[in-house]
Amino acid sequence: MNIVLIGYRGTGKTSVARALSDRLDKPWIDADVEIERQAGKSIAEIFAESGESAFRDLESKVVAELAKRDGWILALGGGAILREENRVQIKKAGPAVWLTATAQTIHYRMTGDPTTSGKRPDLTATGGLAEIESLLEVRTPIYEACADICVDTEDKSLDQIADEVIQALDEGRGARDEGRGTTSE
Repeated sequence: MNIVLIGYRGTGKTSVARALSDRLDKPWIDADVEIERQAGKSIAEIFAESGESAFRDLESKVVAELAKRDGWILALGGGAILREENRVQIKKAGPAVWLTATAQTIHYRMTGDPTTSGKRPDLTATGGLAEIESLLEVRTPIYEACADICVDTEDKSLDQIADEVIQALDEGRGARDEGRGTTSE
């Protein structure tokens, strides 16, 4: 079983994947880093040279590859949930943990990260907070439909978020075990 982290960029997927990897002694991978590795260029370069559709095609290929792994923590890109084929792969891969934050917090985190502008292009003409609010409005119902677990990352330390994810996973495992007539203890 994998643990699949989904959510808008800036919600902490990569950092939480690292923390969960340390705590659970499982390998982790960031899908965006794998996309860049396979393409031999940054996501911003892929967008600039080939457009969003080409990026989404490569993203779907990577999501399908990562979903075949077992026992990994997968940090997916914020838009990975947009394609139905990816949503199917996410469901197959293991429990999906949706990390959330307000648009204002996401904007603050993104503007505070010096690598964001160079690696992650704006997805709309507006950019900034307006873009985040607009895309969250569209994506939130999709994240919600994909998620087995939702963890709010607002005003929490990385340790608190990792603890909450692990607790939710343990509770979910216990509920599944009880449904089969066994216990998780």
